[in-house]
Amino acid sequence: MTTFMQKKAEVKRNWYVIDASDLSLGRVATKAAHILRGKHKVTFTPHVDCGDYVIIINASKVNLTGNKLNDKMYYNHSGYTGGLRVRSAKVMKEKYPEEMIERAIKGMLPKGRLGRQMYKKLFVYAGADHKHQAQKPVEIKID
Repeated sequence: MTTFMQKKAEVKRNWYVIDASDLSLGRVATKAAHILRGKHKVTFTPHVDCGDYVIIINASKVNLTGNKLNDKMYYNHSGYTGGLRVRSAKVMKEKYPEEMIERAIKGMLPKGRLGRQMYKKLFVYAGADHKHQAQKPVEIKID
């Protein structure tokens, strides 16, 4: 018996919605990364992008446990001398809630071409409405 290897052309993709309101950032990110990678399928193949599309709504209502709201920092560097920009999680949640969730999920995906391809299937929205109704996404409950 040989190990099953899925081919790129045989991948069937579904759409899922995750409502992030009153959920922990890490729980939302791990579930989304798991689906984007395709590990929830029995046909999972590590070197093929066999994951599904993920839509995350209510990103502005996500929670952070402990004192992370004040202590956690997000760093960006422009590449120039003195070009470091530091923002706290509180600022990120207020002004850039989509980016906060995107960064958490992107760090959980593989690095390289395959990870970038998986990341393109992620859609994050700060509010409750999204523009992917035509794809008939299935809602996923996270405990």
